[in-house]
Amino acid sequence: MIDPKEGAERLRRWALEEGFDRAGIASLEPSDQGAHLRRWLARGDHAGMEWIARRLEIREDPARLLLGSRSALCVALQYYPLVGEDEPEGDLWPRVARYARGRDYHDVMGKRLKKLAARIGEAFPGCGTRPYVDTGPILERELAARAGLGAQGKNTQLLHPEVGSWFLLGELLLTLDLTPSEPVADLCGRCTRCLDACPTGALAEPYRLDSNRCISYWTIEHRGALPEAAREMLGDWVFGCDVCQEVCPWNQPTRPGGRREEGPTPGDHEELRLPPERAELDLVGLLALDREEYLERFRASPMKRAKLEGLQRNAAVAMGNRGEERYVPVLERARNNADPVVSEHAAWALEAKENS
Repeated sequence: MIDPKEGAERLRRWALEEGFDRAGIASLEPSDQGAHLRRWLARGDHAGMEWIARRLEIREDPARLLLGSRSALCVALQYYPLVGEDEPEGDLWPRVARYARGRDYHDVMGKRLKKLAARIGEAFPGCGTRPYVDTGPILERELAARAGLGAQGKNTQLLHPEVGSWFLLGELLLTLDLTPSEPVADLCGRCTRCLDACPTGALAEPYRLDSNRCISYWTIEHRGALPEAAREMLGDWVFGCDVCQEVCPWNQPTRPGGRREEGPTPGDHEELRLPPERAELDLVGLLALDREEYLERFRASPMKRAKLEGLQRNAAVAMGNRGEERYVPVLERARNNADPVVSEHAAWALEAKENS
């Protein structure tokens, strides 16, 4: 028999040895957020992401995902700031969510979790394991909060007093009885900076995200033409949005309470750095990419989720919202793009420039 407390500490230590920045244990009890999730869906806050409404009974009870599961080893990987990393310059990269700069985190974290699962299986024969990295019907932020990796903020992100919110989450379900980690207390208090700063009003109220007004939803998840209102909402973001994290006090050098610090401690993950083949790519270069160049430059990138057509659609919209003369030639060429969505948005951008 494994001692629950000693086993929890051992697995947490092994997770750090595999390269994760933090780890903790959560018990696999039914969700406390089931009613909140159902209200969120009933309001239509999930926009076009119909897959979220499926398998609700499993989302509300993650133990159903692995027969006999008792605990979850939750892990975090910091993607910003990184040791020695400089902010990229140019027209594209400042307006891409920071998590998407390097390799696809599903692959990076998934490989580490599989190695961790194999190590646990060798040490505890008969132990069942099942890893997830933002891929299954799990309310992962609630589970990670139970594991002491942070407290959910009003912008719906998980916040930790030492590293802010710049980290990714993964889970390893286990059939082991382990002592849960201590949760982190609320960090938001009366602060509403994220709600006030959201450029589209997507944070309609504390702890609620309306995807219908979310830049990340429109630039990543939505397929096809963008509604007129969404085009204006995007500003010059091309993939995702970081505004609510950028303004959060826990991500600033000056932390709440007046303590002057260096800000979140930098991580050291080479895989999450912006590679040269994309660092040089600006809005013009993105809109002019052919499919072969796209496959080469965006191999193993999380930005592939938006597909070439989506990225070029977003680039055209960003150019239209900037309204700069230098974008006219590439937009003129893109207006004749074989993809009707790219062509339509290039034409819209030219018209927006004329009307600006």
